[in-house]
Amino acid sequence: MLILVTYDVSTVDVEGEKRLRRIAKACRNYGQRVQYSVFEVEVEPATWVALRQKLVDIIDSDHDSLRFYQLGAHGERRVEHIGAKRPVNLKGPLIF
Repeated sequence: MLILVTYDVSTVDVEGEKRLRRIAKACRNYGQRVQYSVFEVEVEPATWVALRQKLVDIIDSDHDSLRFYQLGAHGERRVEHIGAKRPVNLKGPLIF
C-alpha cells in the first residue's frame, strides 16, 4: 500500500535536528522523498505498523507532528506529478 508521510520537526535545538534526520532516514529506508518533509512509502500493512510506530517513537509530540495519508493498494493512480524530479517506481527494481 502507498502511504504519504509528512512531518514537521522543530529544529530550534540540536535534539530537534537529530529527530529530523532520524525521521528522514527511517522514511528513506521504505520509500522516496518527494518534497523536503514528504515521503511516499510503499509498504505491506505489517511493515507499515512497525514503521508508523518507529516514527511516532522518534518525534517529540509537544513540538513535532506527523501526518499520514493512506493512498491504498493502487495509490500510484491517485498521484499526479508535474515538473522536475520524476518519481521512482517503488514497485520496480531500484538501481542507483
